[in-house]
Amino acid sequence: MNLNNLENLKEEMKNLGFKDKLIEKMEDNMRKDVPEFTLNDSIAATKGQVDLALHFKQSGQSDFYYFNKFTVSHNQGKPLEEGQQYMVITKNEEGKNIVKKHENVSDALAFFKEQKGNSELAVGKDAANKVMVASMENGKVNYVAKEFNRTYYASPATQTIWLERGKGFTAEQAANLIQGRSVYRDDMMNMGGETYKAWIKLDFDKGKDRFQNYSINQYHDPSYGFDINKVLDKFNIKELEDPAKRVLLEASLRNGNRPLVTVEKEGQVVKVFLEAVPRYSQLNMYAENGKPEKREQFLKETALSSKQENTKVQEKEMSESQGVRR
Repeated sequence: MNLNNLENLKEEMKNLGFKDKLIEKMEDNMRKDVPEFTLNDSIAATKGQVDLALHFKQSGQSDFYYFNKFTVSHNQGKPLEEGQQYMVITKNEEGKNIVKKHENVSDALAFFKEQKGNSELAVGKDAANKVMVASMENGKVNYVAKEFNRTYYASPATQTIWLERGKGFTAEQAANLIQGRSVYRDDMMNMGGETYKAWIKLDFDKGKDRFQNYSINQYHDPSYGFDINKVLDKFNIKELEDPAKRVLLEASLRNGNRPLVTVEKEGQVVKVFLEAVPRYSQLNMYAENGKPEKREQFLKETALSSKQENTKVQEKEMSESQGVRR
Protein backbone atom coordinates (compact mmCIF):
# COMPACT_ATOMS: atom_id res chain seq x y z
CA MET A 1 0.00 0.00 0.00
CA ASN A 2 1.30 3.42 -0.94
CA LEU A 3 1.27 5.52 2.23
CA ASN A 4 1.38 8.84 0.36
CA ASN A 5 -1.69 7.77 -1.58
CA LEU A 6 -3.44 6.84 1.69
CA GLU A 7 -2.51 10.16 3.29
CA ASN A 8 -3.83 12.14 0.30
CA LEU A 9 -7.12 10.23 0.19
CA LYS A 10 -7.63 10.70 3.93
CA GLU A 11 -7.16 14.44 3.55
CA GLU A 12 -9.51 14.59 0.54
CA MET A 13 -12.26 12.70 2.37
CA LYS A 14 -11.89 14.87 5.46
CA ASN A 15 -12.08 18.07 3.40
CA LEU A 16 -15.20 16.76 1.66
CA GLY A 17 -16.86 16.19 5.02
CA PHE A 18 -17.01 12.40 5.13
CA LYS A 19 -17.11 10.71 8.52
CA ASP A 20 -14.10 9.21 10.28
CA LYS A 21 -15.65 5.74 10.15
CA LEU A 22 -15.66 5.88 6.34
CA ILE A 23 -12.03 6.99 6.29
CA GLU A 24 -11.17 4.00 8.51
CA LYS A 25 -13.07 1.63 6.20
CA MET A 26 -11.24 3.06 3.19
CA GLU A 27 -7.87 2.43 4.85
CA ASP A 28 -8.92 -1.11 5.77
CA ASN A 29 -9.83 -1.91 2.14
CA MET A 30 -6.59 -0.41 0.87
CA ARG A 31 -4.55 -2.49 3.31
CA LYS A 32 -6.37 -5.60 2.10
CA ASP A 33 -5.52 -4.61 -1.49
CA VAL A 34 -9.16 -4.77 -2.60
CA PRO A 35 -9.05 -3.66 -6.28
CA GLU A 36 -12.42 -1.88 -6.24
CA PHE A 37 -14.83 -1.11 -3.40
CA THR A 38 -17.79 1.07 -2.39
CA LEU A 39 -18.37 2.68 1.01
CA ASN A 40 -21.88 3.57 2.18
CA ASP A 41 -23.27 6.15 4.56
CA SER A 42 -26.42 8.22 5.03
CA ILE A 43 -27.37 11.77 5.99
CA ALA A 44 -30.69 12.79 7.52
CA ALA A 45 -32.85 14.73 5.06
CA THR A 46 -35.71 17.16 5.62
CA LYS A 47 -37.90 14.28 4.43
CA GLY A 48 -36.40 10.82 4.66
CA GLN A 49 -32.67 10.39 4.22
CA VAL A 50 -29.90 10.77 1.65
CA ASP A 51 -27.80 7.67 1.00
CA LEU A 52 -24.19 8.10 -0.11
CA ALA A 53 -22.09 5.58 -2.03
CA LEU A 54 -18.36 6.38 -2.35
CA HIS A 55 -16.56 4.61 -5.19
CA PHE A 56 -12.86 3.69 -4.99
CA LYS A 57 -10.81 1.97 -7.66
CA GLN A 58 -7.21 0.83 -7.81
CA SER A 59 -5.07 1.68 -10.82
CA GLY A 60 -4.41 -1.16 -13.24
CA GLN A 61 -0.75 -0.13 -13.48
CA SER A 62 0.10 0.54 -9.81
CA ASP A 63 -1.12 0.20 -6.22
CA PHE A 64 -2.60 3.74 -6.29
CA TYR A 65 -6.27 4.15 -5.46
CA TYR A 66 -8.56 6.79 -6.96
CA PHE A 67 -11.66 8.39 -5.47
CA ASN A 68 -13.24 10.18 -8.41
CA LYS A 69 -16.95 10.06 -7.63
CA PHE A 70 -19.70 9.40 -5.14
CA THR A 71 -23.45 8.95 -5.58
CA VAL A 72 -26.26 10.54 -3.57
CA SER A 73 -29.77 9.09 -3.46
CA HIS A 74 -32.70 10.84 -1.80
CA ASN A 75 -35.17 8.37 -0.30
CA GLN A 76 -38.20 10.08 1.20
CA GLY A 77 -39.23 7.21 3.46
CA LYS A 78 -38.70 7.10 7.20
CA PRO A 79 -34.96 7.02 8.06
CA LEU A 80 -33.49 4.22 10.14
CA GLU A 81 -33.02 4.58 13.88
CA GLU A 82 -29.53 4.57 15.37
CA GLY A 83 -27.98 1.10 15.21
CA GLN A 84 -30.49 -0.31 12.72
CA GLN A 85 -29.73 -1.71 9.28
CA TYR A 86 -31.51 -3.28 6.33
CA MET A 87 -31.41 -7.05 5.92
CA VAL A 88 -32.45 -9.26 3.04
CA ILE A 89 -33.18 -12.73 4.42
CA THR A 90 -33.44 -15.46 1.78
CA LYS A 91 -33.95 -19.21 2.17
CA ASN A 92 -31.45 -21.35 0.28
CA GLU A 93 -32.15 -24.80 -1.20
CA GLU A 94 -31.50 -26.46 2.17
CA GLY A 95 -34.08 -24.21 3.81
CA LYS A 96 -31.52 -22.21 5.77
CA ASN A 97 -31.73 -18.44 6.04
CA ILE A 98 -29.02 -16.44 4.30
CA VAL A 99 -28.80 -12.90 5.69
CA LYS A 100 -27.37 -10.10 3.56
CA LYS A 101 -26.92 -6.82 5.45
CA HIS A 102 -27.10 -3.39 3.81
CA GLU A 103 -26.24 0.05 5.14
CA ASN A 104 -28.64 1.96 2.89
CA VAL A 105 -32.10 1.38 1.51
CA SER A 106 -31.11 1.77 -2.16
CA ASP A 107 -28.75 -1.22 -2.06
CA ALA A 108 -31.18 -3.24 0.06
CA LEU A 109 -34.09 -2.68 -2.33
CA ALA A 110 -32.00 -3.47 -5.40
CA PHE A 111 -30.75 -6.73 -3.85
CA PHE A 112 -34.19 -7.74 -2.57
CA LYS A 113 -35.84 -7.23 -5.97
CA GLU A 114 -33.20 -9.47 -7.59
CA GLN A 115 -34.22 -12.50 -5.49
CA LYS A 116 -36.00 -15.39 -7.20
CA GLY A 117 -37.20 -17.51 -4.30
CA ASN A 118 -38.65 -16.84 -0.86
CA SER A 119 -37.17 -13.74 0.70
CA GLU A 120 -37.94 -10.91 3.08
CA LEU A 121 -36.67 -7.39 3.53
CA ALA A 122 -36.37 -6.40 7.16
CA VAL A 123 -35.14 -3.59 9.40
CA GLY A 124 -33.44 -4.03 12.74
CA LYS A 125 -30.23 -4.36 14.71
CA ASP A 126 -29.83 -8.01 13.67
CA ALA A 127 -31.83 -10.98 12.35
CA ALA A 128 -33.05 -11.80 15.86
CA ASN A 129 -34.41 -8.27 16.36
CA LYS A 130 -36.06 -7.30 13.10
CA VAL A 131 -39.26 -5.96 11.62
CA MET A 132 -40.25 -7.22 8.18
CA VAL A 133 -41.13 -4.44 5.72
CA ALA A 134 -41.53 -6.52 2.52
CA SER A 135 -41.58 -10.15 1.45
CA MET A 136 -41.75 -12.31 -1.66
CA GLU A 137 -42.75 -15.87 -2.44
CA ASN A 138 -41.22 -17.71 -5.40
CA GLY A 139 -39.80 -14.43 -6.67
CA LYS A 140 -43.10 -12.51 -6.50
CA VAL A 141 -43.65 -9.73 -3.96
CA ASN A 142 -46.63 -10.58 -1.77
CA TYR A 143 -46.34 -7.98 0.99
CA VAL A 144 -45.16 -4.42 1.54
CA ALA A 145 -45.77 -2.76 4.92
CA LYS A 146 -47.98 0.34 4.71
CA GLU A 147 -45.38 2.59 6.33
CA PHE A 148 -42.81 1.30 3.81
CA ASN A 149 -44.96 1.80 0.69
CA ARG A 150 -43.53 5.18 -0.23
CA THR A 151 -39.96 4.00 0.17
CA TYR A 152 -40.55 0.79 -1.76
CA TYR A 153 -42.46 2.09 -4.76
CA ALA A 154 -41.07 5.61 -5.19
CA SER A 155 -37.91 5.89 -7.26
CA PRO A 156 -35.26 7.85 -5.34
CA ALA A 157 -33.68 10.92 -6.93
CA THR A 158 -30.01 10.15 -7.61
CA GLN A 159 -26.98 12.13 -8.76
CA THR A 160 -23.35 11.19 -9.36
CA ILE A 161 -20.96 13.78 -7.93
CA TRP A 162 -17.66 13.88 -9.81
CA LEU A 163 -14.45 14.89 -8.08
CA GLU A 164 -11.20 16.31 -9.41
CA ARG A 165 -8.25 15.56 -7.12
CA GLY A 166 -10.43 15.81 -4.06
CA LYS A 167 -12.19 18.98 -5.22
CA GLY A 168 -15.93 19.19 -5.73
CA PHE A 169 -19.20 19.31 -3.82
CA THR A 170 -18.88 18.20 -0.21
CA ALA A 171 -21.04 15.43 1.25
CA GLU A 172 -23.24 18.05 2.93
CA GLN A 173 -23.62 20.12 -0.24
CA ALA A 174 -24.40 17.09 -2.38
CA ALA A 175 -27.06 15.91 0.09
CA ASN A 176 -28.72 19.33 -0.09
CA LEU A 177 -28.53 19.48 -3.88
CA ILE A 178 -30.38 16.17 -4.28
CA GLN A 179 -33.10 17.53 -1.97
CA GLY A 180 -33.66 20.39 -4.43
CA ARG A 181 -31.82 23.16 -2.63
CA SER A 182 -29.18 25.61 -3.89
CA VAL A 183 -25.49 25.50 -2.97
CA TYR A 184 -22.83 28.21 -3.30
CA ARG A 185 -19.38 27.45 -4.73
CA ASP A 186 -16.52 29.93 -5.09
CA ASP A 187 -14.20 27.46 -6.85
CA MET A 188 -16.14 26.53 -9.99
CA MET A 189 -14.05 26.29 -13.15
CA ASN A 190 -14.98 27.03 -16.76
CA MET A 191 -13.66 25.33 -19.91
CA GLY A 192 -10.80 27.83 -20.07
CA GLY A 193 -9.57 26.87 -16.62
CA GLU A 194 -10.75 30.12 -15.00
CA THR A 195 -12.46 29.97 -11.60
CA TYR A 196 -15.76 31.66 -10.88
CA LYS A 197 -18.41 31.90 -8.16
CA ALA A 198 -21.98 30.71 -8.51
CA TRP A 199 -25.03 29.29 -6.80
CA ILE A 200 -25.79 25.80 -8.13
CA LYS A 201 -29.15 23.99 -8.27
CA LEU A 202 -30.12 20.70 -9.90
CA ASP A 203 -32.74 20.99 -12.64
CA PHE A 204 -35.28 18.25 -11.93
CA ASP A 205 -37.65 19.48 -14.65
CA LYS A 206 -35.47 18.61 -17.66
CA GLY A 207 -34.97 14.97 -16.73
CA LYS A 208 -31.62 13.18 -16.81
CA ASP A 209 -28.83 13.26 -19.38
CA ARG A 210 -27.21 10.23 -21.04
CA PHE A 211 -25.04 9.75 -17.96
CA GLN A 212 -28.19 9.53 -15.78
CA ASN A 213 -27.46 12.85 -14.08
CA TYR A 214 -29.62 15.93 -13.72
CA SER A 215 -28.35 19.07 -15.43
CA ILE A 216 -27.56 22.08 -13.27
CA ASN A 217 -28.72 25.68 -13.19
CA GLN A 218 -26.09 28.25 -12.28
CA TYR A 219 -26.64 31.73 -10.87
CA HIS A 220 -23.31 33.52 -11.18
CA ASP A 221 -22.00 35.77 -8.45
CA PRO A 222 -22.02 38.75 -8.64
CA SER A 223 -23.49 39.10 -12.15
CA TYR A 224 -26.81 37.39 -11.35
CA GLY A 225 -27.41 39.83 -8.49
CA PHE A 226 -28.22 37.57 -5.57
CA ASP A 227 -26.36 38.81 -2.48
CA ILE A 228 -27.22 36.65 0.54
CA ASN A 229 -25.81 39.27 2.89
CA LYS A 230 -28.10 42.03 1.60
CA VAL A 231 -31.15 39.77 1.47
CA LEU A 232 -30.69 38.75 5.11
CA ASP A 233 -30.48 42.42 6.10
CA LYS A 234 -34.09 42.90 4.99
CA PHE A 235 -35.40 40.67 7.78
CA ASN A 236 -35.75 40.88 11.53
CA ILE A 237 -33.69 37.82 12.44
CA LYS A 238 -32.32 37.70 15.98
CA GLU A 239 -29.13 35.81 15.05
CA LEU A 240 -28.02 38.63 12.72
CA GLU A 241 -27.36 40.82 15.77
CA ASP A 242 -24.36 38.63 16.71
CA PRO A 243 -21.52 38.88 14.14
CA ALA A 244 -20.24 35.38 14.94
CA LYS A 245 -23.70 33.83 14.57
CA ARG A 246 -24.23 35.74 11.34
CA VAL A 247 -21.08 34.23 9.83
CA LEU A 248 -22.26 30.73 10.74
CA LEU A 249 -25.76 31.43 9.40
CA GLU A 250 -24.49 32.65 6.03
CA ALA A 251 -22.10 29.70 5.73
CA SER A 252 -24.92 27.28 6.46
CA LEU A 253 -27.18 28.85 3.82
CA ARG A 254 -24.36 28.74 1.26
CA ASN A 255 -23.96 25.02 1.90
CA GLY A 256 -27.62 24.53 1.07
CA ASN A 257 -28.84 23.91 4.61
CA ARG A 258 -32.06 25.08 6.21
CA PRO A 259 -30.80 26.72 9.43
CA LEU A 260 -33.24 27.44 12.24
CA VAL A 261 -33.45 31.11 13.26
CA THR A 262 -35.37 33.27 15.73
CA VAL A 263 -38.04 35.77 14.58
CA GLU A 264 -41.19 37.42 15.90
CA LYS A 265 -44.67 36.49 14.72
CA GLU A 266 -47.73 38.29 16.00
CA GLY A 267 -45.77 39.47 19.03
CA GLN A 268 -44.47 36.02 19.87
CA VAL A 269 -40.87 34.77 19.53
CA VAL A 270 -40.85 31.77 17.17
CA LYS A 271 -38.37 29.68 15.22
CA VAL A 272 -38.36 29.32 11.44
CA PHE A 273 -36.17 27.53 8.93
CA LEU A 274 -34.46 29.58 6.23
CA GLU A 275 -33.61 28.46 2.70
CA ALA A 276 -31.68 30.44 0.07
CA VAL A 277 -33.51 30.81 -3.25
CA PRO A 278 -31.01 32.54 -5.59
CA ARG A 279 -33.22 32.17 -8.68
CA TYR A 280 -35.66 34.69 -7.21
CA SER A 281 -33.08 36.55 -5.08
CA GLN A 282 -35.04 35.61 -1.99
CA LEU A 283 -35.27 33.47 1.11
CA ASN A 284 -37.95 30.87 1.74
CA MET A 285 -39.14 30.43 5.31
CA TYR A 286 -40.74 27.40 6.96
CA ALA A 287 -42.32 26.81 10.34
CA GLU A 288 -40.82 24.09 12.53
CA ASN A 289 -43.53 21.69 11.31
CA GLY A 290 -42.34 22.25 7.73
CA LYS A 291 -45.21 24.44 6.53
CA PRO A 292 -44.24 27.53 4.46
CA GLU A 293 -44.37 30.92 6.15
CA LYS A 294 -45.00 34.25 4.43
CA ARG A 295 -41.63 36.00 4.45
CA GLU A 296 -43.23 39.48 4.30
CA GLN A 297 -44.33 39.25 7.94
CA PHE A 298 -40.67 39.11 9.03
CA LEU A 299 -39.41 42.05 6.96
CA LYS A 300 -37.97 45.12 8.63
CA GLU A 301 -40.15 48.24 8.38
CA THR A 302 -37.86 49.92 5.84
CA ALA A 303 -37.79 46.85 3.60
CA LEU A 304 -41.57 46.44 3.91
CA SER A 305 -42.19 50.08 3.00
CA SER A 306 -39.89 49.75 -0.02
CA LYS A 307 -41.70 46.60 -1.15
CA GLN A 308 -45.12 48.27 -0.81
CA GLU A 309 -43.91 51.32 -2.76
CA ASN A 310 -42.56 49.13 -5.56
CA THR A 311 -45.88 47.29 -5.71
CA LYS A 312 -47.78 50.60 -6.05
CA VAL A 313 -45.48 51.74 -8.85
CA GLN A 314 -45.93 48.44 -10.70
CA GLU A 315 -49.71 48.62 -10.33
CA LYS A 316 -49.73 52.23 -11.62
CA GLU A 317 -47.56 51.33 -14.63
CA MET A 318 -49.79 48.38 -15.44
CA SER A 319 -52.94 50.52 -15.16
CA GLU A 320 -51.48 53.21 -17.45
CA SER A 321 -50.35 50.58 -19.93
CA GLN A 322 -53.83 49.05 -20.06
CA GLY A 323 -55.31 52.54 -20.51
CA VAL A 324 -53.11 53.19 -23.55
CA ARG A 325 -54.19 49.89 -25.16
CA ARG A 326 -57.82 50.89 -24.85
